[in-house]
Amino acid sequence: MDFYRIGDKVLSLQKIVDEVKKILDLRQKGFSQIEVSEKLKIDRSFISKLEGLGEVRKGKNIAAIGFPVKNKDEVEQVLKSYGINYYLLMTEEERNSFINSLSAAQLLNIMGEYINNFKMFDIVIAMGSDFRLNWFKAFLDCEVITIPLGKSPLKYDVEVDVEELKKILDSIVK
Repeated sequence: MDFYRIGDKVLSLQKIVDEVKKILDLRQKGFSQIEVSEKLKIDRSFISKLEGLGEVRKGKNIAAIGFPVKNKDEVEQVLKSYGINYYLLMTEEERNSFINSLSAAQLLNIMGEYINNFKMFDIVIAMGSDFRLNWFKAFLDCEVITIPLGKSPLKYDVEVDVEELKKILDSIVK
């Protein structure tokens, strides 16, 4: 570990790096600067300055959601290659397992959290059945770009056209 003596204080570089990672992880998950500052008991202005210091590019905040996705790993790789780090992708089996592992109250709370997180983005790419796509558009206060996977209810995994996804991403990622 790197330690620095500044006057009568000894600072740990690793401790600073760990705290910065916590801040950035929460911000990437969709938490606002105010929420992070309250959660970690730090000044919001520090978070703003930290983000300015590390900014590589400006652009629209983009997230993605999709289920039931057959080629989940491939879609995930495409999203990551375009710098999309906030996404929720599930196969039909994962979705059913997730839903069945929770009580109704837990499910409602988690869905509320997801909706709030996705509302933090300028654009959400939504992949799903016609019913789910309408649901995403109704609940999110942002631009929702849809990739229909079929008519509701979808009871099986559907392959996302990754070339279509790439075209969409090419048009919105600057």
